[in-house]
This record gives sequence, structure tokens and C-alpha cells, in this order.
Amino acid sequence: MELRHLHFFVAVAEEGSLSSAAERRLHTAQPSLSRQMRDLEAEVGARLMERHARGVELTPAGYVFLDHVRLALAQIEVACEAARRCEVPRKQGFVIGFLLGQEAVWLREALRILREEECDVEITLVTKSSPELANALMRGELDVALLRHEALTAGLVFKRLVEEPLVVILPKHHRLAARKSVRPQDLGGEAFVSTARIAPVLKGVIDAYAAEVGITLRQTYDAETLSGGMSLVASTGGFTLLPQYVRNALIPTVVARPLSGTAPTIDLMMGYAKTNPSPLLQRFVARADELITGSVPGTDTPSR
Repeated sequence: MELRHLHFFVAVAEEGSLSSAAERRLHTAQPSLSRQMRDLEAEVGARLMERHARGVELTPAGYVFLDHVRLALAQIEVACEAARRCEVPRKQGFVIGFLLGQEAVWLREALRILREEECDVEITLVTKSSPELANALMRGELDVALLRHEALTAGLVFKRLVEEPLVVILPKHHRLAARKSVRPQDLGGEAFVSTARIAPVLKGVIDAYAAEVGITLRQTYDAETLSGGMSLVASTGGFTLLPQYVRNALIPTVVARPLSGTAPTIDLMMGYAKTNPSPLLQRFVARADELITGSVPGTDTPSR
């Protein structure tokens, strides 16, 4: 299996079309791309996509493979960066942390900015829950992190990046999944899967929203991770509320639907310790607006 096959697969999955991916993203001939996708499926040993006249659709195996490929490509990019820096020992290090899944949105642009500011810096990528990232910042284990505005974080500075709406995560065959949007009143009688243990800020947003719209969430399950929450949703027939970015990491048995009316939102912050003396950190923070416009599609100015 060649690395380019993985890049090609991601392009096809995101475009939803072999011809569009070949022409717009990969600048190659469609027959060649089709052949390479068949070779990839043969090597993986599973059918990854269904071909239709209107384009392609990932199979359940394809969705699972896509999640792992995106993470693998992100890790490979960081690994290549580290390997290149081995040529010159004792280079400056920089550790950047992400909420799990957010690296798929922000990592590429973050690496570009860091390379432009310090071409030979050794970059380390860390993915954790938001409270874990905040604690790591306070312990000096991270230079910067993309996280929530956690409470009890003495000595940390937070800079708001974007405001993310919450969406409803439902089993694929749930009665509400057929709707284009879900009314909050329809969620009152459904089993709610909480992710409060790993996301206290998210819990606060959800609790405030439930009080505002006048519904009582029937919390039945509590998940240790976001992926665990989605698995509980799929297996129990309940629902959960998560930030919109998780659309990039949905498991095949669940779907995301927007909330009707004014949806609750949660801020994604850039956090760092005010006592961190790194000049590279200060230059990176100064380019936060550029990070936003380069990472969020259709964003010309920072969300405020």
C-alpha cells in the first residue's frame, strides 16, 4: 500500500466523486484513479466505496477506514517533520495539543505557520480531552493547545478562535434521523448520552440550552470518550449533543442533524501559559487570525 493511495482515497471520499477528485484535487486521469482505488480495496480486503452514476458513496468499512487514514496521515506528517529535523540535533521543540478530532481541521495550517516562523523547530502533536490539555499547559508540558475555556486554570491565557454550534448525534435509523433538523422539544423523551466526564464545558453549554428551551434531558448513559459516546448512541438508540466538528469523525452507524431554531454554541479557544517565554509561541499566537482563515472553509475573517 502506497501513501499516495491514502491521499487519493481521502480526496475521493471528500469529493464524493471519482471524476471530481481526479480533476479538481489530484490532477490525474479518472481511469487511473479508479484503478488505484480498486487496488486499494483489494489490498485492504474490504469494499470501501459504492460506485453510482451520480458519484461514489463510502461503505461502512469505508467510513471506518477514512477515520483511521485521516489520523494516520496527520501522524505521518508530524513524523516526517521530526525525521527531517534529526539531521540537525538539539533543535528547538514546540508541543501543540488538540482536542481529539480537531487536528483534522487545524493541524495542516498550524504546521504551515510554525514552519514559516521557525523552519527547523521540532513539533510534537498531542491529542487529549480539554481538561487534560489544560492541565498539561499548566504543568508546562505543552506550548499551546486548542481546547475549551476550562475553569480553574490559573496562569493560562485563552484566545477565542471559533464558535461551534452543537448538533444532535442520532442512530442512523432513529425516527428523528429522517428530518433535516431536530426540534429540541422532540428530544425531551429520548435517552441522553452524556460526555460530562471528559467535557465539563460542553456539559455546561448543554445544561444551559436545555433550561432555555424548557426540556429535561433524560440522562441514561455516561461516556468516557466522544467516540464512546457515539458508540453508546448507536447501541442504545439514544442521542447526544456534540460540537459540529465531530461530523469529521462520525462512526457509520450514527448521523448528525442540526437543531431547529437557535442552536447552542461552544467556543474553541487557543490556550497557553502566560509565563511561557517561547518567542515562537508569541509569533504563533500573533497569527491566530491567519490560522482560522486557513483552517475553516469559507471563513474570511475570524468568528467573534
